[in-house]
Amino acid sequence: MEYRKPQWVLLLGGAVLWLVLCRVPSVANTWNLRVLLSSGIITAYTWAAAYEFWRGRSEPLVSRWPVIFMLFAHGSLYLLRTPFGAMLPWSPVGNEVFDSVWMTVLSFEALLFTISIAFILLAMAKERTEHRHKTMALVDPLTGIANRRAFLDGAADLLARQEADREPLAMMLFDLDHFKQINDRFGHAVGDAVLQTFAGTATATLGADVLFARIGGEEFASCVPVGDLDEAFAIADRVRRNFAAAAARFGADELLPTVSGGVTLGCDPRARVLDLLSIVDRALYRAKENGRNRVEMETPKEQAMMPSAPSIVPIIEVNRGAIGASAPKRWRAAS
Repeated sequence: MEYRKPQWVLLLGGAVLWLVLCRVPSVANTWNLRVLLSSGIITAYTWAAAYEFWRGRSEPLVSRWPVIFMLFAHGSLYLLRTPFGAMLPWSPVGNEVFDSVWMTVLSFEALLFTISIAFILLAMAKERTEHRHKTMALVDPLTGIANRRAFLDGAADLLARQEADREPLAMMLFDLDHFKQINDRFGHAVGDAVLQTFAGTATATLGADVLFARIGGEEFASCVPVGDLDEAFAIADRVRRNFAAAAARFGADELLPTVSGGVTLGCDPRARVLDLLSIVDRALYRAKENGRNRVEMETPKEQAMMPSAPSIVPIIEVNRGAIGASAPKRWRAAS
């Protein structure tokens, strides 16, 4: 949930408004008016709390919705306090407000609300902690992208679905060139900046919805639906060139990070992710042997090409060393 600084004017505004209006004789001498005023202030703060929970709905918590409903209902009941209090009969004991039927109903509802909201908020805190732990287990803390575990699970799901989608999957493997030398010469802080730059550039090039992960120290992998191996090569090479342009911001001739890549194609839904990674690793090794800062392809022996399909991955244009997204285009012209 997004953290925001407290707005003290709004937090204290209700109390200040109550104190000021209670100095007005017409309000101070009218019981129903004071009840209506206090009920309105309580309702406003209760609905504001419900709105704050609703604002954070992007965080997938099931317990959020009962809290929103209870806060909204509790505020609505307070808002109806004055008209209902005027219509409900008073007890025969006397005309004191604490003897009214409405006060009994309101007190009982407040008791139930207090107990229920406490239990639900505890459940929400537990659910949020579990969700954060689960998310942290699937996200690389340095780059903010998926980690090896998330990649293996996601790639397995994509492979299982490709028979229905009838779209080959490109398995791409990237490895930063001479990364150990960068760490040794410039320090780990610079090395971390290089890793973050590559992760950001590759994510912008591939698209936020594409499976892309850091699976090792300076190794990254991606699994992308494509039409054929040539299209997969074009995507990987675009990542390489965009990173070379983004790395120019380091502004030192002795520090010009580059990346090598390997690409293969998986068309068999029965294929295993580790098998494809082993195949693409051979292509990556060949790219390193052939001089680095390049992409090589590897074709599995048993591969049978499926009907071509255009990719949904956008092209990122490089302008004056900066990365900027052009209008969405396809990597391959539709046939």
